Amino acid sequence: MKYGYARVSTKEQNVDRQITAFLGEGIDSRNIYTDKATGSNFNRKRYRTLLKKLKKGDVLYIKSIDRLGRNYEEIIKEWNYITKITKVEIVVLDFPLLDTREKVSGVTGKFLTDIILQILSYVAQIERENILERQKEGILEAKKRGVVFGRPKKRVPDEFQEVEMLWKKGKLSLRKGAAILGVSHSTFAKWIKKTEKID
Repeated sequence: MKYGYARVSTKEQNVDRQITAFLGEGIDSRNIYTDKATGSNFNRKRYRTLLKKLKKGDVLYIKSIDRLGRNYEEIIKEWNYITKITKVEIVVLDFPLLDTREKVSGVTGKFLTDIILQILSYVAQIERENILERQKEGILEAKKRGVVFGRPKKRVPDEFQEVEMLWKKGKLSLRKGAAILGVSHSTFAKWIKKTEKID
């Protein structure tokens, strides 16, 4: 039996291109499973349902390796489970070398795909590290230029002292005082603590 698995990260994206590719491979539309979920893990509803359906000898098609997932360590684990435990073949349409059915010069596709996956995971890991390093460098340079990160601090309103005085006299609750100032009660409490330290 042939199955297709399609994934996009957000509800705004669509899976039409992936589904068209599966239909072109002769996959019945009832055997195409789609998720609109992050690729960072495999805790996806339709993917989990698909895994329960797969049986030895079935073929699972995906459009590209990143549609299966984004975390390459997790991809390798999942790939090994599907191909070695469940005994299901995997075909990655955009990467013909990732086809566990094929034999190249007498070498089985499973062996080749294992090697290619290891290389891809290494490259992905290096790229992740490079991105983090570039982000750190970018933040450092931005800070040198005086760029401030995070949300700007709320300015203490002019009427704060008056409201604080009413609160201290017990004429206002913390929540009521915060509501008058248009802030959360935790922000109001924080401002009160700061003035107490100054006093």
